[in-house]
Amino acid sequence: MHDTDSVSNPSPTRPFAEIVQTRLSRRSVIVGGITAAALAAAIGPASVAGASDDDDDDRDDDRRDDGRPRRGRIDFTSIPLQNGPTPTIAPEYAMSVILPWRELLDGSGASFDYAGFTAEQQEQSIGIGHDGMWYFGDGRRGVLCLNHEFGSTQHVTGVAAPTTLEQVRLMQAAHGVSVVEIERSRRNGWQIRSSRKNRRITVNTPVEFAGPAAASALLQTAAGNAPAGTLNNCANGYTPWGTYLTCEENFNGYFGAAVPFTASPAQRRYGFNAGGFGYAWHLFDPRFDLANADYTNEENRFGWVVEIDPDRPNVAPVKRTALGRTKHEGATVVEGKGRRAVVYLGDDERFEYIYKFVSSGNWRSMRARGMSPLDEGTLYVARFHEDGTGEWLELSTANPLLAGWTTDQILVNTRGAADVLGATPMDRPEWIAIGRDEQVYCTLTNNTQRGSAGRPGPDAANPLAPNPWGHIVRWVDSEQHTGTTFAWDIFAIAQDTVDAGGQMFGSPDGLWADGEGRVFVQTDGAQPGANNDQMLVASEVTGEFRRLFTGVAGCEVTGVAVTPDRRTMFVNLQHPGDGDPNRTNFPAEFTGAAGPVPRDATVVITRLDGGVIGS
Repeated sequence: MHDTDSVSNPSPTRPFAEIVQTRLSRRSVIVGGITAAALAAAIGPASVAGASDDDDDDRDDDRRDDGRPRRGRIDFTSIPLQNGPTPTIAPEYAMSVILPWRELLDGSGASFDYAGFTAEQQEQSIGIGHDGMWYFGDGRRGVLCLNHEFGSTQHVTGVAAPTTLEQVRLMQAAHGVSVVEIERSRRNGWQIRSSRKNRRITVNTPVEFAGPAAASALLQTAAGNAPAGTLNNCANGYTPWGTYLTCEENFNGYFGAAVPFTASPAQRRYGFNAGGFGYAWHLFDPRFDLANADYTNEENRFGWVVEIDPDRPNVAPVKRTALGRTKHEGATVVEGKGRRAVVYLGDDERFEYIYKFVSSGNWRSMRARGMSPLDEGTLYVARFHEDGTGEWLELSTANPLLAGWTTDQILVNTRGAADVLGATPMDRPEWIAIGRDEQVYCTLTNNTQRGSAGRPGPDAANPLAPNPWGHIVRWVDSEQHTGTTFAWDIFAIAQDTVDAGGQMFGSPDGLWADGEGRVFVQTDGAQPGANNDQMLVASEVTGEFRRLFTGVAGCEVTGVAVTPDRRTMFVNLQHPGDGDPNRTNFPAEFTGAAGPVPRDATVVITRLDGGVIGS
């Protein structure tokens, strides 16, 4: 996430940091698992018995008698923090770079020049702001879907603010998603392959809406323009039926107004204002002008989870309204009880919420009947209790607390509906991952606003206010992800996670779990000693963290995708050097200001011995 230091939630509901400290003061957080008492209270003693630990050994590739993977070892050498212009990796590993910003999609390996770069060229090449992604293929060839979250106008166009529509179109083309078929050869490693599947999805690509709010008047404009585009694509998800989910996060920042403008309460709840983030698109593209009556409601067309079919380039991306409209960080899909599709969603802003969607039926059966499992089901928002239990609050017209709301109002103004239900405001809910034994992990990056502007401040029972370093929470849902109660604990508090060198990380963001007991944690923001962002691997069982990879100065380390055998991992470096060649020339060798402008790119990680990543 590009940290805007904003707060859009005025809700007085008790903040999660306060609840966290109450839990810690009661010493009820146990390394290696959620407490049996909390589990029993939330999901029943029978479920607790089924979730108990065992004494499996730590062999990486073996499986238990019940077919589940064994807990994986973490045997690599943890490397020190770094602050230089080049990435570093543990000595047991190797890395290479692919898919830099401006590389052509045609498989030639060539890149458009930085000088004179045009919107047309950007539409034919890899975008900027590499973020969430997923790989659909085998160990040799497949399709990689890659998000492009944001880039500065200065970095992309060479000017501080746009003065022409062409410059705006160039910026718009740099956002969105790249879909590319990639292939590994012994001689050249991984490269883009010439393929009909290769394409860019940008702010101006035709899209469709589906689900309960698709025909809502709240998504219609007086201009009658067809829905188009996706932007600020942050984290992601992927479905059991083989599609990609890209998530729209800070969409409010691309809108503005050139004349006096007063945002409505619904607009303020999402952070809309006359200036936006300074992109100034509204001065040249009326779609993004909040004061233009012809395009009222255009802003409601963003903030969704968007489904993309990686293998069908002629099928339009679909915005799934049943999943609600927030500043989506990601959309993590897991198969729940009865083969229902369950989607976990974080809303990445200070004091925002965690959500869950459960499909109405067996996803295979729904698809066989021509239904999308993401269009019919129930959306929930989380409330965390002090005793280590929690509940999922139903966001629908069936909930008496939402009397007077319509379905499309709930789904288009999801934050407001969640406020009414008294959901728990969190410290920037980011990525969500499914670990071993059905545990769900969520990174909470930080909350530097806690204690300011009327917010609760620090006290003896609440040392995380403010919370500059962040933490990671986890829970287990009842009814195999489909129930309305859960048990939770804290997996890690960044300021308290140390090794021989001191505090290991801050600002946890990207997250992925491999199902064998390893959790991969990526960072975006302040690190101990003002060092570079990084990727660590943690044990679900012991809570140990080891540092696998560090990025370059000024970058965010983000995005995780793996081949099915987990022997190749793809990781992104976003905004290296914040675009400043004095800090890094990545992926080129560093020479200083005389060197090339840094480029967002994807790093390919493998073990030297060919083993599983993280081992």
